[in-house]
Amino acid sequence: MSDALEAIRGTIATHDVVLFMKGTAERPMCGFSNQVVQILDHLGIDFHDVNVLADEDIRQGVKDFASWPTIPQLYIKGEFVGGCDIVREMFQTGELKSLLADKGVSASA
Repeated sequence: MSDALEAIRGTIATHDVVLFMKGTAERPMCGFSNQVVQILDHLGIDFHDVNVLADEDIRQGVKDFASWPTIPQLYIKGEFVGGCDIVREMFQTGELKSLLADKGVSASA
């Protein structure tokens, strides 16, 4: 498991925006992951996706890493933001767009 946690740390450190999800951005494998992908795409945010279904150690490791029991999980500039419900609420209130801007993450569109 420590290898998985190191891989998670490395991924979060390497990419400004990381989404640990079921499936891939091109092919989400659950509705919650799909919602977060749609939100990030709508905002024009480039992000790195990690398919937790491809590696059971990463799937469990990301839950342990954030002390958060569900997937998807969104990280911005190394900071855990939350899962689908939190991301959706932040999007609806404009808080997600503000957080991205505050962290220096700009839209690609």
